[in-house]
Amino acid sequence: AGIPVKERVKVSQNWRHGRCQRETVLKWKCKQVAPFSSTFLMPWMELDREYLYLSQAENIQAYRLCPDGTGLQRHPQAIFSGHREDVCRFVLVNSHIVSGGGDGNIVLHKIHSSYSFKFSAHEQEVNCVDFQGGLIVSGSRDRTAKVWSLSAGRVGQCLHTVQTEDRVWSIAISPLLSSFVTGTACCGHTSPLRIWDLESGQLLTCLGTDFHRGAGVLDVFYETPSLLLSCGYDTYIRYWDIRTSTRKCVQEWEEPHDSALYCIRSDKNHMIASGSSYYGVVRLWDKRQTRCLQSFHLSSPTSSPVYCLRFSTTHLYAALASALHVLDFTA
Repeated sequence: AGIPVKERVKVSQNWRHGRCQRETVLKWKCKQVAPFSSTFLMPWMELDREYLYLSQAENIQAYRLCPDGTGLQRHPQAIFSGHREDVCRFVLVNSHIVSGGGDGNIVLHKIHSSYSFKFSAHEQEVNCVDFQGGLIVSGSRDRTAKVWSLSAGRVGQCLHTVQTEDRVWSIAISPLLSSFVTGTACCGHTSPLRIWDLESGQLLTCLGTDFHRGAGVLDVFYETPSLLLSCGYDTYIRYWDIRTSTRKCVQEWEEPHDSALYCIRSDKNHMIASGSSYYGVVRLWDKRQTRCLQSFHLSSPTSSPVYCLRFSTTHLYAALASALHVLDFTA
C-alpha cells in the first residue's frame, strides 16, 4: 500500500532473485544454560505497521519501525513484562498482546494502556498461544491444550482442557473462530496435527497419516479457514486443504539440507518463508514450484536456529538465538 507500481515491480523482482541488503539490527547475550536444559532463549516476534515486538527473556519489547523503511530504532519504545521466566511465544491481536511463558502463566497486555492481566494457565511452560474473538487457546509441555475466556466477568476462566497426550509446540485458531489446530511432539500420540472444536473442546479431525515418531509440528499458519501450513522436525513444509482431504496434504516441500523447520509464514498468495534449525537459514518458496526459490544464511560460523520470522512487503525480519536480522528488498 502506498508504494508506486514501478517500485512494487522492482521490489517483487528483488524478492524473486534474492537481491537485498542484510543487517544485524539488534544483538543480545545468549543465555548460558546446562546441556540438554529446556531453558534456552527462543525469541519470538510480531509485526504491525509501526512496531516490531520482540520477546527477549521474560520481557516483550516494542521497537519503532523507521518511517523511511530503513529498519528500526535500536531502543525499545515500550516494554511489556509480567512473566517470571522466559516468554515462549506471544501473539499481537487488536492492540492486545497475549503471551505464554516458562512460568506456566498467560499474560494479557493492552498496548496503548497500562492494563495487564496475568493468570496461571498450565503446570509447565506455555509453549504456544493464540487469541481471537475473545478467546485464548494455549498449549503446554504438560500435554494439554486449553481454551480460556476473555469475556467480561470471566477473564482467565478455563472453558475446556484438551488432553493431547503430547507436548504442544504450536497452536492456532481458525479464522472462522469455530475450531483450533494443535501441533504436537508426535511422541505419545501418532498424529501431531489435530483440529478441535472451539465450543466443545472435542476432537474434530486429525490431519495426515503415517507420521514418524518425533515428527513434531513446531509452527502452524492459517491462510484461510480451510488452508493451513505446517512445518516441524521432519523437515517438510505441508500445505493442507481441509475441504479436499484431511488424510493427505495438497502440497509439500522438503528442506533440502534435512534440517528441522522452526517457523513458517506466507503472504497468503504464492510466497512462503521458512526458518531452519541450523546456521540461521531462511528460505523463500514459491508454491508454484517444487524447489526452494532463494536461501539466506544468517548465522555463521556459529549455528543458530531461526526461531521466528516475519515479513512485510519490503522487509524480512528473522530472530536467531542472539540477534535480530533484517533483509531489505528495496535496495
